[in-house]
Amino acid sequence: MGKGLHGKRVAIGGSRKTEEISTIIEKQGGTPVIRPLQGTVYLAEKQVEPDLRTFVEEKADWVIFTTGIGTETLVDMAEKIGLKDEFLQAIRQAKAACRGYKTLAALKKLGIIPEASDEDGTTRGLIRSLESHDFSGKKVMVQLHGEKAPALMAFFEEKGASVLPILPYQHIPPEEETVERLCRELMNNEIDAVCFTTAIQVRSLFDFAKERGYINEVKAVFEERAIAAAVGKVTAEALREEGITRLLAPEIERMGAMIVELSKYYEEKA
Repeated sequence: MGKGLHGKRVAIGGSRKTEEISTIIEKQGGTPVIRPLQGTVYLAEKQVEPDLRTFVEEKADWVIFTTGIGTETLVDMAEKIGLKDEFLQAIRQAKAACRGYKTLAALKKLGIIPEASDEDGTTRGLIRSLESHDFSGKKVMVQLHGEKAPALMAFFEEKGASVLPILPYQHIPPEEETVERLCRELMNNEIDAVCFTTAIQVRSLFDFAKERGYINEVKAVFEERAIAAAVGKVTAEALREEGITRLLAPEIERMGAMIVELSKYYEEKA
């Protein structure tokens, strides 16, 4: 195993498995810097119940599922409030679309074959598969997971649909001090790479930078010096949506593969 990260300070944006990622970075010669860009994601049962009831009562022309766990959670929540049969019936009466193979598997378990699904696990891929459909005046229920998926929402609004988003999981923002510190470190050239393990972490950093007026400086750092490393396609897509074009994403969507890819990048550059 090479030591491509020798002398490099690598920020970890995740809050889970930080020890494991730190060890891999150290084995590659780097110094891990833990800067969690993701607060807690919690189950929002009380907030979701009114939306679930609305969906069951009013139905929808289309239902869009973006995560397997979110799909299963909505079914469980519907069961808890005594609406499982009605919820499943409302889904089956609508046209369905999904993002990701886990979501597709969750729908198949329910006996639902989607009309549209992505080819690459990304929101952009899902949007491409929906482009040819007419959403004008249609009601669309969208299951989200912890974040608002602005590109997907904008797509349906532009197509003339009325959207009911349902977020079975809500995201609590990270500590402001942590994000502020990372922004400062980036702008002071104290960080060589940032490892993002979810799209939420990307949004947290760039939304904070926009609010504080640092956005141009932070973007410039990623375009000119520090490397943004994404664990997979969805996270890489979130970076591109923020205007970051200089990034690394491994073929194998694993944290270890992301660090090895980063190490290789610096070895080749040396």
